[in-house]
Parts: sequence; C-alpha cells; structure tokens
Amino acid sequence: ASWHLMMSLTPSRGCLLDLPWEDILVPHILCHLPLQQLLSLQRVSKSFQSLIQLYLANMRCFDSSQIGPAIPRAAFVNLLKDNEVLQQLALQNCSDWLTDRELLPVIGQNHHLHQIQLKGCAQLSRHALVAISLSCPNLRRLSLAHCEWVDSLSLRSLADHCKALEAVDLTACRQLKDEAICYLVQKCSRLKSLSLAVNANVGDLAVEEIAKCCPELEHLDLTGCLRVKNDSIRVLAEYCPKLRSLKVKHCHNVAESSLSILRSRGVELDVEPPLQRALVLLQDVVGFAPFINLQI
Repeated sequence: ASWHLMMSLTPSRGCLLDLPWEDILVPHILCHLPLQQLLSLQRVSKSFQSLIQLYLANMRCFDSSQIGPAIPRAAFVNLLKDNEVLQQLALQNCSDWLTDRELLPVIGQNHHLHQIQLKGCAQLSRHALVAISLSCPNLRRLSLAHCEWVDSLSLRSLADHCKALEAVDLTACRQLKDEAICYLVQKCSRLKSLSLAVNANVGDLAVEEIAKCCPELEHLDLTGCLRVKNDSIRVLAEYCPKLRSLKVKHCHNVAESSLSILRSRGVELDVEPPLQRALVLLQDVVGFAPFINLQI
C-alpha cells in the first residue's frame, strides 16, 4: 500500500507537487497520512524530501507510537528540530532512549503545547518538568505516569506556571506526598481529571484538598492509595457535584458507608457493591439468606 501511494504521488505521474505546499498539501493532504508513510515518502525524490521537511516543521501533533518505540534518538531530534508550532506531544514508553538532552530543546521551542504524554519515560529528570512549566503556559493535559523522577519541587513549578491544567496523571509518582498534591490543586483549580494511583504516600489530606479546590472534578483515580479513608471520600462527595468516576480499588480503608453516597448519585465506581446487597436480593427471591458477618 505504501509503495502504491508513493508511485501515485511521483511527479512523473502527475502535478501534485505543483499544488501550493503550505496552503494545500501540508494542511489538507499530508495531515491524513500516517507519520511512518510520510517518512518513507522522503525517499521518493528531493522534492518530496523538501515537502516532508516542510510538513514536519509545521506539524501540530507528534505521536511516537505512529513510528514505534524503536525510533532512533537521532531520528527524533531531526524530525522536530525545526518545529515551533507543536500542540500535542506524545512520547509514552520511550524510556529506552529519551533523556533531557533530547526533550528539552523540543519543549523550549514549542510554547503552544497544550497536551504532553510522557508515560513511562523513566530516564528524564525533574528538569524536564521544570522546562515544561516554564515553556508551556497553555498546557491542559499532562501525563507523567510511572515517572518516579517527579518530585515536589518540580510539581510546584508546574502548579505555579500551568494554572489552566485540566487533566494530570501522576500514577506511581511515588516521591509525591500530600503537601505537593495540595499545592497543585490549590493553584490548578480547573482540574477535571486527576490520577494519584499507586502512591502509598497520598492520604486524606490530599483528597480533601482536591475536593475543596476542584469543583469541576469529574474523574479521580486513587487506586492503591492505602492511606485514603472514608472521611475524605465523604468530603469528596460533598464538594464535587460533577464527579463522574472514582477509582478506589485496593483502598482497604474505604468502605461502602462512604461510597454509597456517590453510588446513589450514579458515580461510576470500580468497586462492586458489597455482598450484603446481593444477600438482600437473594432473600427477596427465596425468602431467606445465609448469615455472613460483613464488615462495612
């Protein structure tokens, strides 16, 4: 399919390259082709190479998954060296090669980024997050899942400079404690989605502050936050009327006594209703239910 595409676009077969590059080819044709095919087109001719380089310089979205995790380090640097208009950057699971040295120049010259995905990029450092906070004032969505280099100081920098944040994923950022989360939500009150999953340092103090500072909150992931208890879930129910989903699996101190409030409002929970409800239904059907000691 790729070879057929190349042949159909070859200058000898038509006048495609005679069309305006910046007004027609780049925004209306090349944007519909997978990045992998675009890179292959560079080998068709020098004219196509120049066209693709123009496209790369004007690309609004870069997703490394379109090329694969094995993208060479030098290739990444070359692809984005002339781009200053990126709006979305997705580099999830590029831990084998992505370091501050490759990322910081891209961040530094792209001030219009509103979505950044760095899930699993383990070789970066806190300097990457500081660079993002200083260069991307319009940032809306940021994923730092499984980036254990994220610390409280770099998160404070993010909170100070990126107050328009709406979605932040801090899954398994295990250096972060309640105080850092509290500072983030105090500064970024527009948050609609937040993940603090797999962080045993997060407790009721952070959850209560989230509830009181983020009235627009719709999604909260507390999976595996062992210090979270019922009281903070009740505060969440009281202060977050727009909450649509809550994940509290493996939060052993959160019970149905607090979740039932959210459940009655139709909030999606990842914890099934207690067995006692099933027993009540069973009793309605057969007239009796076995005695089971349930701690709720």
